[in-house]
Amino acid sequence: MSATIRRRQFLVAVGALLAVPLGPRAQPRTRPYRVGVLAGAPDQNLQHSLRELGYVEGRDVIFEVRDAEGKLERLDEMALDLVRLNVDVIVAPNPPAVLSVKRATATIPIVMMNTPDPVQLGFVTSLARPGGNITGVTTLTGDLSVKQLELLKQAVPRASHVALLWNPDNLWHRSAVKQLRSNGKSLGLFLQVLDVRGPDAFDGAFQAMASERAQAVLLLVDPMTYAHRLRLADLAIAHRLPMMSGPREYAVAGSLMSYWADRADLYRRVASYVDRILKGAKPSDLPIEQPTKFEFVINLKTAKMLGIAIPQSVLLRADQIIE
Repeated sequence: MSATIRRRQFLVAVGALLAVPLGPRAQPRTRPYRVGVLAGAPDQNLQHSLRELGYVEGRDVIFEVRDAEGKLERLDEMALDLVRLNVDVIVAPNPPAVLSVKRATATIPIVMMNTPDPVQLGFVTSLARPGGNITGVTTLTGDLSVKQLELLKQAVPRASHVALLWNPDNLWHRSAVKQLRSNGKSLGLFLQVLDVRGPDAFDGAFQAMASERAQAVLLLVDPMTYAHRLRLADLAIAHRLPMMSGPREYAVAGSLMSYWADRADLYRRVASYVDRILKGAKPSDLPIEQPTKFEFVINLKTAKMLGIAIPQSVLLRADQIIE
C-alpha cells in the first residue's frame, strides 16, 4: 500500500471521529448540574456515591433540598418549587414525594427509592420499561413488612398480640396491612390495627395498645413516623413494648429492631441513576431495580430497658447490634 493511500485512509478515519457528536459529559458546561431532593436532606450516602462517580459538590453538582419534615401536605408546593427552578433531576425518597413530583412535572427526570410496587401505584408502566419520566429503586415494602413481623415474633416468642401502626394517608399502607393480616394468622398472631395520621394520634394509639394488652408493636415505615421516630421509640419503651420498624434510624432512635433494604446500597443505586440521566439517558429506558442487600439492626440497650432476652439465634442474624 502506497504512502499516499495510507495518508488518505488516516485522514478519512480522523474525519469520521470528528463527525461523531460529543456526549453530554464531554461538552463543556457553564454551570453545575442541579439535583433536587424532595422530602428530606440530601443523604450523605447520596453525596458520597456521587463523589465516587466523579461529581464534586459545588463544582459539578448542587443539591436543591426541600425538606417537608414529615408534613405530607407541604410536598406539592415543594415539588412545584423544584420544577420552577428547572433542576436537572429530582430524587424522591418515598411514595408521597414521588406522587407530588409526578403531579408537578412530566418532563424533569425523577429517581425514586423506598417505593413499593410502582406499577400498582400508577407511577410506571412496567419495571423493565418504566415509560414516562420516572425510574429508580423499588423496595417491595409489603414483603419487607411481612419479614419484619416474622423477625418480631422470633425475637419475642411470647408475643401473640401485636399492635400495627399505620398511616391511612400513605399510598402503600393499605396493601401492606392486608398482607400483614394474612401472614399474622399463619404466625398465630392477633393484629390490633391502629391508624395514626399525625403525631397528635400517638398517645391515643399507645393507650389503646395498653387497654388491649398488646405485647409488641410493628410500625410501618412512613415519612411522618420517620420524622417522629424518637418520640415513638420513647412511647414504646414507656409502655414496655418491643417495637420493630424499618430503616436502621428507627433502631438508632430507640426501637428494639429495624429491618430494611441497606440504605447505603440504595443510595449507590440512586446515584447511578442520577449519573446516567445526567449523561443523557432517558428514565423511560432505565429498568427499575429491586434491592439485593438488607440490614437487620437490634438495639440491645432498648432490650435491656424492656427486660427482654432476645434469643441467640436472632442475635446471630443481626447485621448490627447497638449496645
